Amino acid sequence: MLEEIQKALDKLGQSFPDDTARRLAALLGELARWNEKVNLTAIRDPAGMISGHLLDSLVVRPLLQGRRILDVGTGAGFPGLPLAIVEPQRQFELIDGTGKKIQFVEHVIALLGLENVRGMTVRAEDYAPGEGFDTVIARAVAALPKLLEIAGHLVHEEGVFIAFKGRYPEEELKALPDTWSYSVEVLDVPGLEPGSRHAVLMRRKKP
Repeated sequence: MLEEIQKALDKLGQSFPDDTARRLAALLGELARWNEKVNLTAIRDPAGMISGHLLDSLVVRPLLQGRRILDVGTGAGFPGLPLAIVEPQRQFELIDGTGKKIQFVEHVIALLGLENVRGMTVRAEDYAPGEGFDTVIARAVAALPKLLEIAGHLVHEEGVFIAFKGRYPEEELKALPDTWSYSVEVLDVPGLEPGSRHAVLMRRKKP
């Protein structure tokens, strides 16, 4: 798997810290091991995990802004864990309402010695940090209007909310509140069908 991950990383055209492939391989190895006992993710074959978990997470890396990043509804730690591995200078918080998934996240944090990330079992609508985050990311959590309803308060006034989507979410975009502006980026994920992934970047409008 290590060699396949390195080949996949090379396709992204990004620069990575030393030992990135080994750490990502350890993450997927643990995911596969836990998946045998606890249902964490639907993707279970190695090739599918590389494209559907690792690359699908890392492709959003150029869109991140600021130092403090929040991953809402992280599940088994995607996209937060891969991003934290390759962005050690940024601080990541990963939240999910399902305790067993955060247990896995905390296990990986300890296993890899990740000092820039922490996981918490909490629902986004119940989370009240002291200040907003520079970037909030969410992958397959809810429709865009609902997403802003439950997690919009977690975005800093100058921050960005990045929502992962499959096909272009035209109807969801029409339903966004007029207090938010948006732009849409096509995400080119190696191994996945072109045009099958989009990122919606949402920002508060200035008064």
